Amino acid sequence: MPLLAGAATVVAVVGAVLALADVDSPLRGPFTLFFLLAAPSVAIAAALRGLDPFGRLLASVAGAITVDMLVAQGMLAVHRWSVRGGIAAVTALSSVLLLLVVVRRLRGRTASRRTS
Repeated sequence: MPLLAGAATVVAVVGAVLALADVDSPLRGPFTLFFLLAAPSVAIAAALRGLDPFGRLLASVAGAITVDMLVAQGMLAVHRWSVRGGIAAVTALSSVLLLLVVVRRLRGRTASRRTS
């Protein structure tokens, strides 16, 4: 399982780099699409730790599609659409969400240590 997670991470990162660098490659489209689905999905799945695995998967993929569509709609509404900007916005939103989850978990551990 860790090998599969590592391979998925490499594919997602390569997709983001290919899109940001504007490299003309047949792998650019599928790898970038994988990144746009995987990055928010992982962040949302980390936040939904209490759900059963299938529900967590379903909710995180639906949330990733929603994040992607909201980013695209927001950028189109302000007339600032670009592929690089979309990748950067999805990366930033996913990173912030994942960071909030990590901070929340660290605070929970600190609070439980104080009360014990």
